Amino acid sequence: MGRAACATLLGTTLMLTAPQPPAHAGARPAVPPVQPGDESSGGHTHTSEECDADPSSCHGPNRLYQYIYSLGIHPFTSPHDVREQLTGNFWLFPLRGACPTRIRPKDECELLGGNPVLVEAIGYDHLQIATLPGHALGDGLHIRFTFTRGLGFQYLIVTAWQNKPTACTEKTLCNAASRVGAWALWRVLAETLAVSAYLA
Repeated sequence: MGRAACATLLGTTLMLTAPQPPAHAGARPAVPPVQPGDESSGGHTHTSEECDADPSSCHGPNRLYQYIYSLGIHPFTSPHDVREQLTGNFWLFPLRGACPTRIRPKDECELLGGNPVLVEAIGYDHLQIATLPGHALGDGLHIRFTFTRGLGFQYLIVTAWQNKPTACTEKTLCNAASRVGAWALWRVLAETLAVSAYLA
């Protein structure tokens, strides 16, 4: 099965469920373990600006998952370069759908399967999107893609949280299926960026 077909299959799985985490990913050097998600209801929902100021709190009251993937050794490529390559060549995104090739903050477009999203923020080293009404996972799901580098290795950190729990996030079986789907889907993205980062 080709990469495109695999991405489509994984994307469909993700869209039929709603994310939450196992451990972390990355076929290359290990990174520190991920903290468990905060499943409590209520509380303050962090804005994009607050996430920029304190990325560690970038999950609001209902964090779903956080995965870390290694992109390999790229000592001469900055996290900004990798982020800029993704947002400037959005066809690299495995679920691009009807979204434009170059995305900008506040853009609204449809991912694969007609799932509407908002580009909430694009920063020096991150991209953040949110699902809109009509999305298969429901609205109010925020996904932040952060790029970082350490000892020459580039990493992709994917953090997701929701404004409030959904029918899926409250069901163990649905949660488990969606965690696996999300982990596999973002791994496809990481593997794509691991190659494209050499051109960044």
